[in-house]
Amino acid sequence: MRWSFTILRVAGTDVKIHVTFLLLLVWIGIIYYWQGGPAAAISGLVFILLIFASVLLHEFGHVAAARRYGIETPDITLLPIGGVARLKRMPDDPKQELVVALAGPAVNVAIAAILFLIVGQMADPEALAQPGAAALLAQVLTVNVMLVLFNLLPAFPMDGGRVLRAFLAMRMSYVRATSVAARIGQGMAFLFGFVGLFTNPFLVFIALFVYLGATQESAASQMRDVTETLPLSEAMVTHFRTLPPSATLADAADALLHTHQHDFPVVDGAGIVLGILTRDDLITALRRRGADAPVQEAMRTNIPSIPWWASFAEAFRLMQESHCPALPVTDQHGRLVGLLTPENVGEMIMIHGALRPEEGVSWRRSVRSL
Repeated sequence: MRWSFTILRVAGTDVKIHVTFLLLLVWIGIIYYWQGGPAAAISGLVFILLIFASVLLHEFGHVAAARRYGIETPDITLLPIGGVARLKRMPDDPKQELVVALAGPAVNVAIAAILFLIVGQMADPEALAQPGAAALLAQVLTVNVMLVLFNLLPAFPMDGGRVLRAFLAMRMSYVRATSVAARIGQGMAFLFGFVGLFTNPFLVFIALFVYLGATQESAASQMRDVTETLPLSEAMVTHFRTLPPSATLADAADALLHTHQHDFPVVDGAGIVLGILTRDDLITALRRRGADAPVQEAMRTNIPSIPWWASFAEAFRLMQESHCPALPVTDQHGRLVGLLTPENVGEMIMIHGALRPEEGVSWRRSVRSL
């Protein structure tokens, strides 16, 4: 996620903080300082750190539940509306997704229960109104209860949206369930935004996150449906232009101007991929080295390849993990036979989304027959 940075790594999972989360913490700290000076600011800092810990433990609840089903979690990103644990894949069984989604709020319920017992032993109800450890823990208890209630709202990217999707997926397809849950989330975002215009501007900020989260989740489910139902051979580009190792940057510039390609595979006489020359790398090399420089000086050589019989899902994951602009597809002899690019992946998703399920099946069959 953009505008986030890693602060620590726990059991193979990176913990990241989004810039907006830091802004929220600064805002809370300033409010405490205005209300009571340095002493209140220190108390507020401790309170913020305890909130940070509660949110982080909430996300590690998701991590622990996901690992129970063999799902890795590369990172956790803390946002103003909570945290997001990025799973390498979503659970295939809706019941598993239900467990993973509820694991986070369950951690906050446990924290609140423990704090309730501690606070009950520390002070009587009248003392909770006075500054002190008991009052601070009581505030953290309240925050954890609020985290549970807020995260269980049926809207992405909160846990409640995933809980809703899991229940719906037990009765309909995963894509349809995600679409319904996403629309409910977008509706709630509009409601938050409308109420926030007349009450608290922070609700408008939350509404934006909820709307974007619901939209991204819907797009991700469509992507998952396409990648898991189509073979790579149907998704790859088969008509493209390549460059020989002897080509110059001038030759590459000519190819860029006279084709719709942005990225050009550089292949030897046997059809083996030596590298990929991207449009950005071409422009940079033209400025620095001139038009007569060989393409081998500007091409990327650390580009992975994948055989044509691999699954579309595997190829798409490899393209994302390697951050390559075009993934070479090879035959059994390692020769280039196709390319997988973000553009044709996007086109596949648009076509798949425009067709009804029965039309999609007949379309895929017609493609196979070509």
